[in-house]
Amino acid sequence: MLHVAMLSKWHVHASEYAGRLGKMDDVKITCVWDEDPIRGKAWADELGVDFEADLDTLLARGDVDAVCIDTPTNMHKNVMIKCAKAGKHIYTEKVMCLTVADCDEVIKAVEENHVIFTISLPQRAWPKFLYIKQAIESGLVGDVTVLRCRNCHDGALADWLPDYWYDPETTGGGAMMDLGAHPMYLSAWMLGNPTRIQSMFNNKTGHAVEDNTISTIEFENGAIAVSETSLVSPMCPQIFEVYGTKGVILAIDDEIKIKTVDTQKHLADGWVVPKLPEALPHPTRQWVDAILYGGPVRYGVREARMLTALMENAYVADRERREVKFS
Repeated sequence: MLHVAMLSKWHVHASEYAGRLGKMDDVKITCVWDEDPIRGKAWADELGVDFEADLDTLLARGDVDAVCIDTPTNMHKNVMIKCAKAGKHIYTEKVMCLTVADCDEVIKAVEENHVIFTISLPQRAWPKFLYIKQAIESGLVGDVTVLRCRNCHDGALADWLPDYWYDPETTGGGAMMDLGAHPMYLSAWMLGNPTRIQSMFNNKTGHAVEDNTISTIEFENGAIAVSETSLVSPMCPQIFEVYGTKGVILAIDDEIKIKTVDTQKHLADGWVVPKLPEALPHPTRQWVDAILYGGPVRYGVREARMLTALMENAYVADRERREVKFS
């Protein structure tokens, strides 16, 4: 049995993670801490568990093996290091930290204390993206020239996100830092190591952070990714496109099709609807399996560090109106 503490209900996905963990037969949520004690006490009462007002006290409890971190992003570094030094396994909402330098401090604490670290990269577990990754790796579409990913909603436009979502100090950014994480980590997973990035962010709703963004990233293999996200795009499907020297993959929401040199020769329109692989377990389940049963850690500190590197450089590129190279 894995005993888990929920650390903050700040993030909009915190309740989802508590719900997923609470339904697992081999997991027990034992307590809650929150930087906002009123919110934390109410959540603990809702979950039927203890509320601990002091994080050190919580980490000293014998019934806490692991923590699920959903604090404000600017608190991640200090909270993660404290948890790692206490020997608690870590599941965290994206992003890991706001800078690569902070990530490196967390990674040092995680590795020195031998804790299992998993970051929430849920779309890497989806069947369509597992298929696209396989298709790229197998050479089915040849050498990738352009990858485009658009992931949007209307949270700022329709005003259904919490007010604190637009605080640049706690969030580190707006649309790109949160929703834009998905195109960023998918692009790096598909294409490898980035070499340079350019960005253009703007604001349609007057908040203190951006709500409409595009970054373009070049990778070592010569492929270019276009990472798009927005909090002001109602009715926008999720769009994922891969263009290669031997074929094309188009995915719009749950519909996916592929055309290659071979299918173009043998089919009237060339398009094929592929059979998709099974989904991987949700990252929360993968985390539990890694801790209790030695399962693989697919979304660990290296993947988390890469996401922060992409984000940090994307914001520098927009702020300084220049191309940024990866070191």
